[in-house]
Amino acid sequence: MPEKTMTKITVLLVDDHSLVRRGFRRILEDEADLAVVGEASDGAEAVRVAKELEPQVIVMDCALPSMNGLDATRKILAANPATAVLMLSMHSEETWVHQALDAGARGYLLKSIIDMELVTAIRRVARGEIVLDPQVAKTATLKGESSSALTARELEVLQLIVDGQSNKEIAAKLGLSANTIAVHRANIMDALGIHKTAELVVYAIRNGLVNIP
Repeated sequence: MPEKTMTKITVLLVDDHSLVRRGFRRILEDEADLAVVGEASDGAEAVRVAKELEPQVIVMDCALPSMNGLDATRKILAANPATAVLMLSMHSEETWVHQALDAGARGYLLKSIIDMELVTAIRRVARGEIVLDPQVAKTATLKGESSSALTARELEVLQLIVDGQSNKEIAAKLGLSANTIAVHRANIMDALGIHKTAELVVYAIRNGLVNIP
């Protein structure tokens, strides 16, 4: 019986420094489940190569010549919304993080990351999770009053949402119906004044409402 071949996560590396791209490629090529399928040195090239190769994950530098990483991300996702963009930046300011997530990025890491953090982050965004650099998540002050607006069950549901689980998966884990979870999700968003899941995840991590691995 032939061996089942592993489906690899395809990755496009975008950075204007060839040494950085080479370093990332070296890290990722050691992982059996990851395959670097291409590289780009600026935003315009990233858009073109992403259209041609349709990678599952794009490791995108935020500061790029000709077209920055945010604009490139918007263009890439407009053409292929299923692509997971992992943004790398020198900046930990909240504004940058919000801009990256608004552009559609699924992750935001500082360039000071260590090798395994990058590998883990790529796997997580490929699964549909939102990934934030721990240093970014710690920059905001904790808002205890926000968690007090949620019930214990809602905080439990919120944790599972942040873990990237769907209503159906959460329902199975908690022994509830998917409709009940949908109501909990709506109540959580209403209580916190948030309308998008990505924003909810960021807010929950920022304000210490959940545990992050």
